[in-house]
Amino acid sequence: MASQAGGHTDPSPQVLAEAAAAFGLLASPSRVHLVWALSQGECDVTHLAERVGGTLPAVSQHLAKLKLAGLVRSRREGRRQVYLVDDPVVVAVVHEMVRRLEVESARQRRAPRLSEFGA
Repeated sequence: MASQAGGHTDPSPQVLAEAAAAFGLLASPSRVHLVWALSQGECDVTHLAERVGGTLPAVSQHLAKLKLAGLVRSRREGRRQVYLVDDPVVVAVVHEMVRRLEVESARQRRAPRLSEFGA
C-alpha cells in the first residue's frame, strides 16, 4: 500500500521497482544513445550500430533488453528488423535529461574560472 506524507501519496513498492528497473536500463550510455537515435525515427540494427559506434552483437543485445522492457519494439520490413521507440514518455524523459545536461555543460563552459581572476 502506498504511504502518505505531507498530503502526497507515494507510489507503491511495485511501481517504484518498475521505475528503478527502467532507469537501470537507461543507465548505459549506449542504451540512452539508442533511445535518442530511435526517438528521431525508426532504424535497423546495422544503421543503429553505425550511428552509436557499437558492434552489431552489442547493439542487438541492448535492443533486446530495451525491447523486453517495453521501451522499444520492432517490426519486420522485408528481411530487415526495424526498431522504434514504443514509449513516448521515455523519449520525453531522455530528451529532457539530455537537454538539461547540455544547458548545464554550456553554462559551465561559459562560467569564468577562478584562475582567470588571479585566484
